[in-house]
Amino acid sequence: MQVATLPLAHTRQAMANTNNLFFLLCTSFTIASFVISTDVRKEVSKIRPDDLTPTGSDFAYVCDPSRYAKLNLDMSRFAFCDSKLPYSVRTKDLVRQMTLFEKIAQLGNSAEGVPRLALPKYEWWSEALHGVANFGKGTIFDDLVPHATSFPTVILTTASFNESLWKEIGQAVSTEARAMYNLGRAGLTFWSPTINIARDPRWGRIAEAPGEDPFLVGTYAVNYVRGLQDVQGTENYTDLSSRPLKVSACCKHFTAYDVENWKGVDRYHFDARVTEQDMEETFNPPFEMCVKDGDVSGIMCSYNRVNGIPSCADPNLLKQTLRQEWDLHGYIVSDCDSVSVMVTGHNFLNDTYEDAIAQTLRAGMDLDCGKSYPKYTGNAVNQSKVRESDIDKALENLYIVLFRTGFFDGIPAYESLGKNDICTNKSIELATRAAKEGITLLKNEGGTLPLSTGMFKNLAVVGPHANATIAMLGNYAFESKHPGSPCHYTSPIDGFSTYGKVNYAAGCGDIACNKTSLIPEAVESAKIADATIILVGLDLTVEVEKLDRVDLLLPGNQSELINQVANAAKGPVILVLMCAGGVDISFAKNNPKIKAILWVGYPGEEGGRAIADVVFGLYNPGGRLPVTWYEANYVNKIPLTSMQFRPDDSKGYPGRTYKFFNGSTVFPFGFGLSYTKFNYTTIQALQTLPVKLGRHTHCHDLNYMANKTKPTCPAVLLNDMQCGEYFKLNIEVKNVGKRDGSEVVLVYSKPPDGIIGTHFKQLIGFKRVFVAAGGREVVNFVFNGCKSLGIVDYASNRLLPSGGHTIIVGDGVASFPLQVTFH
Repeated sequence: MQVATLPLAHTRQAMANTNNLFFLLCTSFTIASFVISTDVRKEVSKIRPDDLTPTGSDFAYVCDPSRYAKLNLDMSRFAFCDSKLPYSVRTKDLVRQMTLFEKIAQLGNSAEGVPRLALPKYEWWSEALHGVANFGKGTIFDDLVPHATSFPTVILTTASFNESLWKEIGQAVSTEARAMYNLGRAGLTFWSPTINIARDPRWGRIAEAPGEDPFLVGTYAVNYVRGLQDVQGTENYTDLSSRPLKVSACCKHFTAYDVENWKGVDRYHFDARVTEQDMEETFNPPFEMCVKDGDVSGIMCSYNRVNGIPSCADPNLLKQTLRQEWDLHGYIVSDCDSVSVMVTGHNFLNDTYEDAIAQTLRAGMDLDCGKSYPKYTGNAVNQSKVRESDIDKALENLYIVLFRTGFFDGIPAYESLGKNDICTNKSIELATRAAKEGITLLKNEGGTLPLSTGMFKNLAVVGPHANATIAMLGNYAFESKHPGSPCHYTSPIDGFSTYGKVNYAAGCGDIACNKTSLIPEAVESAKIADATIILVGLDLTVEVEKLDRVDLLLPGNQSELINQVANAAKGPVILVLMCAGGVDISFAKNNPKIKAILWVGYPGEEGGRAIADVVFGLYNPGGRLPVTWYEANYVNKIPLTSMQFRPDDSKGYPGRTYKFFNGSTVFPFGFGLSYTKFNYTTIQALQTLPVKLGRHTHCHDLNYMANKTKPTCPAVLLNDMQCGEYFKLNIEVKNVGKRDGSEVVLVYSKPPDGIIGTHFKQLIGFKRVFVAAGGREVVNFVFNGCKSLGIVDYASNRLLPSGGHTIIVGDGVASFPLQVTFH
């Protein structure tokens, strides 16, 4: 046991608040041990969610009167259990009743609880990136709860461009999470979602990311967080510090984090050198949206340094930006063992553990996923490096979140949730629909797809992913070393077997596909099949946390497998790519024998059914790529560790993402085909946006190209404006084909020509709309002028430029000018 030396005042306070408790004090007032009622110790020593029984849990909530009565404690003596008091008052009372030693014991993810206060232990770490996972210490799968719904990975779900779907998934996940909590199998705090920008296709965790565009990523974050957290009827609370939470979400990893381990450079040592312009424009906006619009109750800081300072020790990021500027109502947690990484990896300022703890606590990091805080904070206090008030503030930030989740009082609306609310038919169908909505059609020569069951009865289903199960889940789902699995698996073979007779041949021993000995069997299968479906791609041996890619190619002999099978096939060949980051499949795109190509991400537990339903036309694909698919030589032009987005002509580096890259691609951001055809007609579009400036508003200069005319008043700082100007865009989408389908309408803004160093275009809105064959639907957009037309200059100023902006719909199927004028 860690021994903490306490001042006499703390000892007296502890003794005054103790029932059935005796302290053994040394002359230095060191707490070495304590004696407490056997029943109390037995009850409150349980770690949530380990206070379980074979049929559920013997724990309801902390301030349950019957619980205190059972423990022979008078609950009325504890103000933190007085439900009439505000959470802020109750939280302070709870923290003030703790001794310093007890406070320190709550600062790690495995909080020790306080037996004499009947405060149970609590495990903060649970994961719910795309379903409740067995990854994290706070979640338990066993005979009572063996399964949970595993939805598609985030990169595929994002490809649906469907905000309501993202929120609905969050609601389904939080229902299962809350049911597991009631059964003693989970906590109430889930460290999800990941909202880092997919800056480079080599990043190992791109499956977790919602794409490369900050507006898209932020919009996903807001909807998923709202789905996880919102209690119906409480979405518009004025006092956000008391707003109830279904479960607590946590947006991660703040910030500029997207290097795992690339050519010997790992996240534990990496210093992300980021311009303030890129920080303001790209890296931080998703987190700002998550906090301001999603009201997230947790933020996780990242392993890496940002411009020399570990993100978890940077007060500018944590205190100033998150809390003061964005008004975070929640807690800040480290990525696991980040404090230790500061000492042993970054060697930041040659800090000791006590120094590192002082840095992170003062910066605003409340919780350590790890053991550094509990182990070394006592020493840091004794060395006068940490104030007890800093510890108090951290604990208040933590426990007020638990109050909001009902950990102390319960939330009646969720008390009935249990085993029957996990793996319901509704959630399984939602997982299937999510996969279908994200699947993206990349090629469909001659309208080959969808296949007809009448014509294509004998199917060759080949490739290393043809019989995929676990691979369909991606990461942060179910690790094989721990109990737990999805509700059900439908592999591609299973899915296609419902449509015809399947002849399966792996073609490769695994994803690495190092040997060619299995290719002939796949070739022979294709020779006699009415249609051949080749399923290839990547898996967690190639792209995953702690491992970045070094190229954009299919592994091993997969390309050889594809070419040999395609050349030998009797019928049409459909290529299905299961991966997160893009791969250069130009050879297949240009091969006339490969008639169709589908990207299916990692499609979750029902992925096989979703793929087959799309191939045979039960569902018309409408997904769009949320990232750019670059050609293979892109990786030779720029290292993964170069963080900037704009091209660097001095080094020959190209730009990144569709906003700054103007080279050729395999497939661009937002690309996706359909089995039908849509036409757009602009019904209403504003041509001018007059902006009234205040008497003391000053013009701000912009750098223009020499051959372009600069406006008299080039721009105005957004901070100097009211930003109350809006413009509308109404678009009629007509389905002129013969099949029902969903169309994703993407709207971009393009800044005035001639401004140096700004983006080519930026996504400002999107909507997915279902249109029946021959039908039409009107899609309405309302845009804020500042948010949708603003730019960030080289000095990281957010500005609204005057002059001729352009609004672009889709890939240019419609566009119109929008003149911004100041007066």
